[in-house]
Amino acid sequence: MKKRKIKYRVWLEEDGEIIIGIGRDELLKQIEETGSIRKAAENVGISYKKALEYIKAMEKRTGKKLVETFRGGKEGGGARLTPYAKKLSQEFEDIKSKFDKLVKTLEKNG
Repeated sequence: MKKRKIKYRVWLEEDGEIIIGIGRDELLKQIEETGSIRKAAENVGISYKKALEYIKAMEKRTGKKLVETFRGGKEGGGARLTPYAKKLSQEFEDIKSKFDKLVKTLEKNG
């Protein structure tokens, strides 16, 4: 007997425009982990230019700064998430976790 699986995608949008989804959330997590937009982009498999486009679009749609960048020093600069970006990412992850639990329940009972 074949086993059916429920597939879905979750994202948050405002006025029909995506603010954050799985890919953008992963980008934010990688920026936080690596301290670099360039390294984060490489880790999620997108170009640096695309990563900047995602960040700018998210910032425009939320009206809030999500990533702070800094230049120079021994480390050569870097990037970090703002408190708002951390909150947004956590909110998205909480929502996604609830969907994951619902899917497991439906598959188990289905």
